Amino acid sequence: MFDTKPLVSAMASIVLMRTITNELIPHELLHIFQAGLHHLFRQSSAQFTIIIEEFQGMARNQVFEAAQAYLGTKATVAAERVKVGKSEDHKEIAFNIDRNEEVSDVFGGVSVKWKLICIQVDSSRIRSYDNDSAESELRSYELSFHNKHKNKIIDSYFPYVMEIAKQIKQGNTAIKIHSIEYDDYDGTIRWNQEPVKFNHPMSFNTLAIDEDLQREIMNDLDKFVRAGEFSRRTGKAWKRGYLLFGPPCTGKSSLIAAMANYLKYDIYDLDLTDVQDNKRLKQLILDIPKRSILVIEDIDCTINLQNREEDKDVVDNGYNKVTLSGLLNAVDGLWSCCGEEHIIVFTTNHKDRLDPALLRPGRMDKQIHLSYCNFSAFKQLVVNYLCVTQHELFDKIEVLLGEVQVTPAEIAEELTKDCDATECLQDLIIFLQAKKMIKEEVKNEENIKEEGELGRENI
Repeated sequence: MFDTKPLVSAMASIVLMRTITNELIPHELLHIFQAGLHHLFRQSSAQFTIIIEEFQGMARNQVFEAAQAYLGTKATVAAERVKVGKSEDHKEIAFNIDRNEEVSDVFGGVSVKWKLICIQVDSSRIRSYDNDSAESELRSYELSFHNKHKNKIIDSYFPYVMEIAKQIKQGNTAIKIHSIEYDDYDGTIRWNQEPVKFNHPMSFNTLAIDEDLQREIMNDLDKFVRAGEFSRRTGKAWKRGYLLFGPPCTGKSSLIAAMANYLKYDIYDLDLTDVQDNKRLKQLILDIPKRSILVIEDIDCTINLQNREEDKDVVDNGYNKVTLSGLLNAVDGLWSCCGEEHIIVFTTNHKDRLDPALLRPGRMDKQIHLSYCNFSAFKQLVVNYLCVTQHELFDKIEVLLGEVQVTPAEIAEELTKDCDATECLQDLIIFLQAKKMIKEEVKNEENIKEEGELGRENI
């Protein structure tokens, strides 16, 4: 038979303690003590949950999209069921957790748990625009964690998730190149609604330019990407202007491709000869989204930009033409602050033909001279085409490159003529020596001509 004496004794003791407590401790102090214990209990055991819905008002919730991208990196490891897919705009397969699946994560020693919640609803409640979920679902993420870590999660974890998601999207999104097209409705121009995938393979790993110059450009691009807060603090527009100048075939277009691939920025190729007037030029630039490179090639010869002193709206065949003032205002005036994270690249073969107003800092923040091929650029070309890093003929080629002017494109052409590295380099030496002989012949002819002119003057 069960002995109830110990239980009765314990209950009597509890009653006695409560009686003594009520008699000896004031009621107000006892209430404060109990509230403190309750708060301590909540701090030590309560879970806090944040709901992240797919839509915020009439627009997609960027936090939801960031969580979706971030959790894709965790899905195959931490979830039992995953969804897989790939869109035309993405370069790689994307993984996502399935409905009602949970994924655990750890940040700074804090454990959190994500869960995808899908609620079946009347399809008439679902917004039909920009919704890639099933037509009868409302989706949200639940993020649960210990209540005492609330500040750390909100202040540190969410920014971390947003930054990682940004990097994932940039790395997985296919770069596109945009051109302008005519609007059939009103005859004006706009950016092409179906841009072309930019599949140019050039990167800074294969770009044949001077090593020091390459490092300088990459550091400048990295600094620009991090300059958002600096731009807001200093009141400067978050944009960067580059002028690429030098002889033809020295790698200006290749450098633009390497910049786009490095930053994962879309390219907007603008031919000024297609732009009707200053107003339309301004609108085209305003329509360029953030994280883009605007390219205006051969700025010295695409259109006849008048000097600002002569700037007038000139009518030609019924159209107002783009003027220098219009171009300057579009890239560096008040309207230029309406877009963020823009890079503007101008190219020219003749820098001396440009108006000085176009070259000042703020419009052309960095001027990059791409000249003839030097030995540093040559070594990169040999790696690209022949997979060779050292060769006994390099010393002779280095001397010849210092004596003649030859473009990287000319060197590349010579390196594709033979599969054997030694024969290829020997042919290149012959090519460079021929260039040297032509240079010396031209110089001798000039000397003879100068001597003849001096002789006639003396007579």
